Amino acid sequence: MKEDAATLPRQDRQDALAAHYEEILSILGEDPQREGLLKTPIRVARAWLELTRGYDEDPIAILRSALFKESYHNMVVVRDIEFYSLCEHHLLPFFGHVHIAYIPNGEITGLSKLARIVNTFSHRLQVQERMTEEIAHCIQDALNPQGVMVIVEARHLCMQMRGVAKQDANTTTMHYIGAFEHAETRQEFLAQLFKE
Repeated sequence: MKEDAATLPRQDRQDALAAHYEEILSILGEDPQREGLLKTPIRVARAWLELTRGYDEDPIAILRSALFKESYHNMVVVRDIEFYSLCEHHLLPFFGHVHIAYIPNGEITGLSKLARIVNTFSHRLQVQERMTEEIAHCIQDALNPQGVMVIVEARHLCMQMRGVAKQDANTTTMHYIGAFEHAETRQEFLAQLFKE
């Protein structure tokens, strides 16, 4: 079933997940038939399908669905795109903001599409470092801009709830391509992010 699971109809995937969660509750020493837990397996199954819906989406197609010829050649910055994702190491949430800048090269995309691809990549099992790179390379591949830079700032519940249990730790990752390899271009983006 493993190799076929991703191609199963949604209802079949939901039912399979619910059955596994019922078993997990039993392994934890709970009674899945008690009133408070009776519908928990199906609720959790639905939640997991929602939280991982990014596997069913094509981020390049999302960006290309709203491409416009435009001679604008200055920096486009979209900041503070909130996201929630799941750490692939502990299956616990991490969340924060994504900041994106790109310099068009004859084409632009609808601004909401940038937020949509953040949703697509964050709705997969992730590590923050890879997600940062995936967003940047997706924009580069879809738009062929002069350059793109992505910064992700996040808090990880796997660091807050378990292990080192550090409540105020924040993680920042960045990836840059093309024109943003020049320090002055990166600095221009950073100045936009941190201006009051």
